[in-house]
Amino acid sequence: MTDTRKRWRWLGPFWLLVAAVAAYAQGTWRPATDGELKALIPARAPVVQERIETELRTASGITNGKGKYVAGVVLITAGYSAEGKYSHFLIVQVPLKIGSAQLAPGEYLIGWKHNAEDSLNVSLYEAASGKLLGSVEATKNPTITRVESFRIWPPGDKSLMQIGRFTFPYQIEN
Repeated sequence: MTDTRKRWRWLGPFWLLVAAVAAYAQGTWRPATDGELKALIPARAPVVQERIETELRTASGITNGKGKYVAGVVLITAGYSAEGKYSHFLIVQVPLKIGSAQLAPGEYLIGWKHNAEDSLNVSLYEAASGKLLGSVEATKNPTITRVESFRIWPPGDKSLMQIGRFTFPYQIEN
C-alpha cells in the first residue's frame, strides 16, 4: 500500500470526527429519539384547567443536541372540553415562529379545521389559558409519502410540521 493511501485511510475517519464535533458545537438540529420524547412528553398534558392524556406513540420532536427540544404529541380529547378545539400538545424550548404566532419557550396547543380539500387552518394556543396566539395555513404536501398523526422535520431537512398529509413551515428564532 502506498504512503498516500495509508495517509488517506487514517485521515478519512479523522475528518468525519471533526465534522461531527463541529456539528455538535453548532447545535445542529436532529430528530429526537423515542427515549428523549418519552422523557419530555407528559402522560397528561396541562390543557387550560384539565390534564388531558397524550398518545405517546404519535410523539415527534427535534433537538439541538444541547438539551433544547421542540416536540409535540396528539391529545386524546374525547370527553374533555378541548374536544374539537385542540388536537395536539406542543412543547417549545427555543423561540419559534409559526405563521403569525411568535412562540416563546413554553407549552402550546394546536387545533385545526379543514379550509378546503387541500388545506387546513391550523391555530396555535397558549396551553395554560387557551388564548389564541396565531394561525397558519397547512397545505396538502405532494412530497409526503407517509401520513403521520404529527411530525416535526428538522430545520436542515424541511423546516416543516406535518399533520396527516398537510404541512406548514416553522422557523427557529435566535
